Amino acid sequence: MIAVIALALTACSGAAATTATTTVAAEAAFPVAVSSDAGVITIDEQPARIAALSATHVEMLFAIGAGDAVFASDLYSDYPPEADFLTKIDSFNLNVEAVIDLDPDLVVLTFDPGEVVAALEAVGIPTLLFATATSIEDSYEQIATLGAASGHVAEAGRLVAEIQEGLKEVVDDLGDAGSGLRYYYETDPFSFYTPNSSTFIGKLLGLLGMENIADAAPDEFASGFPQLTAEFIIDADPDVIFLAAGGEDLATVAARDGWDTMTAVKEGRVTVLDVDVASRWGPRVIDLLRAAAEGIGGLE
Repeated sequence: MIAVIALALTACSGAAATTATTTVAAEAAFPVAVSSDAGVITIDEQPARIAALSATHVEMLFAIGAGDAVFASDLYSDYPPEADFLTKIDSFNLNVEAVIDLDPDLVVLTFDPGEVVAALEAVGIPTLLFATATSIEDSYEQIATLGAASGHVAEAGRLVAEIQEGLKEVVDDLGDAGSGLRYYYETDPFSFYTPNSSTFIGKLLGLLGMENIADAAPDEFASGFPQLTAEFIIDADPDVIFLAAGGEDLATVAARDGWDTMTAVKEGRVTVLDVDVASRWGPRVIDLLRAAAEGIGGLE
C-alpha cells in the first residue's frame, strides 16, 4: 500500500500564523507517493543514491538526516561541509545521459532544462522538481516532501518546527525595532534588480515589520524583481540597506555618487549578508533573518 497523509505546517508570520498543507508519508514506509512541480510520483523503496542538483535541497536533505544517501549535487553545493565531497554535476548544462550513468534512485531539481524530468522518468528514475520558493510555507512544503521521499518524515517535521521556532525567536527578540523602517535589498550593484514583498526574501524580511522600497517600483514582468535606478533608491532614502551581491560594504556604498546622503549610509545601517545563505530557502533562513535583524540594530 502506498503511504500518504496530509501534514499541516504552521508558519509564523508576524503576530499571526498561517497554515500550509502538503502531502507526505505518515511513516518511513515505502512505496510512497509524493508530489512536486513534476507531478505525483511513486517511490518504491527508500532511496540510497540521491542526486540533489540544488544547493538548497542538499542543505535540506542533510538537515533531515538523509545526507548519507546524497551522493551527487550541483556545482554550488558547499554546505554542510560534507557537500564538498559529493560528485558535482553542472545543473545548468545538464547532461542527462551522464546523470543516468550515475545510477541514482532519486533526482532532485529546481528547474527542468530540456525536459530532463521526462527523460529521467522514461528510464524509471523518480524525479522531484521544486521551483524557487516564493514563501516560507513553500520551503516547509519542500522539506516535508523531501522527508517523505527519503524516508525521514519525523526528522522533516522536527526541522520545520525548529525553523518556525527560530524565526519566531528572531521576531520576538527584535520587538518593534523594525516597525516603520524602509529597506533596500541589493542583489546586484549594477542593474539594481531587487526583490519586492511578493518574493521569498521579501516575505521573510517582512516578518521584521519593515517596508520594502521596491514595492513602489513598477514590476514590468511580474517577476517579483523590479529593476530600480540609483536615482530611485537615493530618492527613496531607505533607513536600512542589505547587501547580498558580494564585494560590497558600507564603504563602497558610501563612495557611490549621491549614496552618502541616504539615511542608511549616514547611520551606518548597511549590512553585508552571506551571499550563499541569502540565495537559498533552506534551514539557514534563521541565520539570514537574524543577520537582517542585527543590521537594523534591534538585537543585543
